[in-house]
Amino acid sequence: MRIAIASITKHGTETARKLAEDLQADLYYMRKFARGDEDERGITLFDGSVRLQLPKLFKEYDGIVLNISLGAVVRMIAPILGDKKTDPAVVVLDDRAEHAISVLSGHIGGANELTHRVAGLTGARPVITTASDVQKTIPVDMFGREFGWTFEYDRFLTQAAAAVVNEEPVLVVQESGEPNWWKHDRPMPDHIKTAASVKEALQTPHNAALVVTHRLLNAEELDGLHYPVVYRPKTIVLGIGCNRGTEAEEIEQVINETLRDLALSKTSVQSIASIDLKKDEAGILSVAEKNAWPFTTFSPEQLNEAPIKERSETVFKYTGAYGVSEPAAYLASRGGEVVLPKKKSGNVTISIALIKFGTKERRKE
Repeated sequence: MRIAIASITKHGTETARKLAEDLQADLYYMRKFARGDEDERGITLFDGSVRLQLPKLFKEYDGIVLNISLGAVVRMIAPILGDKKTDPAVVVLDDRAEHAISVLSGHIGGANELTHRVAGLTGARPVITTASDVQKTIPVDMFGREFGWTFEYDRFLTQAAAAVVNEEPVLVVQESGEPNWWKHDRPMPDHIKTAASVKEALQTPHNAALVVTHRLLNAEELDGLHYPVVYRPKTIVLGIGCNRGTEAEEIEQVINETLRDLALSKTSVQSIASIDLKKDEAGILSVAEKNAWPFTTFSPEQLNEAPIKERSETVFKYTGAYGVSEPAAYLASRGGEVVLPKKKSGNVTISIALIKFGTKERRKE
């Protein structure tokens, strides 16, 4: 998170100089408070209104801490606001560092988290007004973010969030992903229930559904759920084998076609796995880099220890392993469910497994 701190007062600048060091943030303050070490420390001095600095800060930083009054900040940022998916986190710290206030992009932008960091470093009291944080319940627009979950179907995000904070019947439908998503130090409230599948959810009354799944839901499923929001956990492992020199385009085409045929979301792919003979395979490396997927490889001995549906003497002759894609997917998924043992398409062999999460990760009820 790239952070900027701006100050326009004498006391605020004193606090900002120390805070900038602790947060490793860029610092901006008025030239009349210059100490003479600004060039050495990379501090930016400005004349005139700080309002003129804000458009630049909004474009270049993920988080902005302003040692300015809350009312002034609200008036200054109003003309340059975009939306909560793109606006930076904005935190206000009062002149005496008594209160750190989350002002803008509290969840998605990370302002609430930044507010706690600023408060912890300055001794200020963190002021958070986001309903889900205050009530210690599910933040719908941040649900599972610590695990890397993303929401893919967010048409009803506002309605679902309202149902959660208004304590209406809400279903968390979890078909895959990390189970320890309840992170508060209190029991899950009675109005939030869980379901193991969309099929179960369709038979359960609810006002909103938070659906955690690697599957592509069909229209009938989406229409049958009330105010659904769909989250994609990083759950799918792709086991890949290919002939030497196979182009990245062919590998990715096979991946895309296979996921589509199985109604699986590409957003839920966590990694690619193969035999260590392929650790320098340009096509696989290219696909992995393009999609930001980790690429894991295993030795023939490791692969031979994994269960496999069909052992191949031909594959063993050339690789020392009785199979590549299926056991690689199984091992990389930590012994998870192999939903596609093996599919051969042109120069590519693909297998798919779902990551298995341990019992230590069970959520608090």
